[in-house]
Amino acid sequence: MKSEKLAFKNKEGVQLSARLDLPSNQAAREFALFAHCFTCNKNLTAIKQISRALTQEGFGVLVFDFTGLGNSEGEFESTSFSSNIEDLESAVDFLKNNYKAPSIIIGHSLGGAAAIFTASRNETLKAVVTIGAPYDPAHVEHLISNSKEQIEKEGKAEVNIGGRPFTIGKSFLEDLNTHYPKDIIKSLRRPLLILHSPQDNIVGIENAASIYAAAHHPKSFISLDGADHLMSNKVDSFYAGLMIANWVIRYLPEAEEKKLKSDSAVVVATDSSSFTTDIKAGKHRLIADEPESIGGNDFGPTPYGYLTAALGACTSMTIQMYAKRKEWPLKEVIVHLNHSKDYYTDAKTCETSESKIDQFERKIELIGDLNEEQKKRLLEIADKCPVHKSLHHAPKVITSLV
Repeated sequence: MKSEKLAFKNKEGVQLSARLDLPSNQAAREFALFAHCFTCNKNLTAIKQISRALTQEGFGVLVFDFTGLGNSEGEFESTSFSSNIEDLESAVDFLKNNYKAPSIIIGHSLGGAAAIFTASRNETLKAVVTIGAPYDPAHVEHLISNSKEQIEKEGKAEVNIGGRPFTIGKSFLEDLNTHYPKDIIKSLRRPLLILHSPQDNIVGIENAASIYAAAHHPKSFISLDGADHLMSNKVDSFYAGLMIANWVIRYLPEAEEKKLKSDSAVVVATDSSSFTTDIKAGKHRLIADEPESIGGNDFGPTPYGYLTAALGACTSMTIQMYAKRKEWPLKEVIVHLNHSKDYYTDAKTCETSESKIDQFERKIELIGDLNEEQKKRLLEIADKCPVHKSLHHAPKVITSLV
């Protein structure tokens, strides 16, 4: 995933801080717009993990700070639910004018409610996703219930939300109660995906049920079982991102395969935030990572895991090709592999001559009515697979800077 820091102005001329996350080859098939939760900002860990999962599937993702939050300009106390919607509309226009109009809008918590209202006013948004969203925007009042009387009496009050102070104005409360969700959701007529945790103690699961009941088909629900409201466990948020990416492709035009910006058949990118690595091999998107024990996220196989898998895949394919050519009754090949060297240890010593010799243990299971002579020959053929040969012939790696 490659990220670019951006900024754009809303309809009031206030500059909003944004980040555009792109696939590893920087060629986004479609764009998604993300609306963060109430008083949150674009740097929430859950947003980054969801965005990573989407970029892995070829989406560009624009996330930004609402007015008065994060690195955006403006005063939070002068904002409202309506101004959040206007900020989202400005973000849609920014993408449309500078990249490509977003086809999907994703909203977390109150951002989910704002996403629904924004989509109802913008035809370019072809699909809508809510995560832990309230059915009624006015639901957010329970977060400031202790200060509501003071706000009504004095026009504003400082409230503590998530351990941080925010000034809430009376106009904010009044604006919340001018939005009627049932009619908007019913008239949305757009594919809708609702993700919600049954254990969410900030926005209860009954909100998801109400949104689902009010919406027309096509609509889908995915339970984020065990997740908290902010999806603080990165496994939950990455899972949510993968589910969104796989769900939305049904409702978008089939992607045209774009050529890479170089002649390379494979593009691999790792940013400074983690070891999690995006891979694009031809038209296929993969992910590599390291175990959590050495600082990774464990979102995918290690580099040596891929190398071992490549040997196994090549072995089974080569055996099947040979058996088919001979018309032998081989039904299935199962290759069991282990690699004996730890990648992290090797990485620390790769500049010395002390690196251990790699050893791959390969056990082959042949299923079918084969005689002993056929099995023996297929075992010999295993050593002739191209990847096996490459590993044995000390391939050259020619490296240069781009």
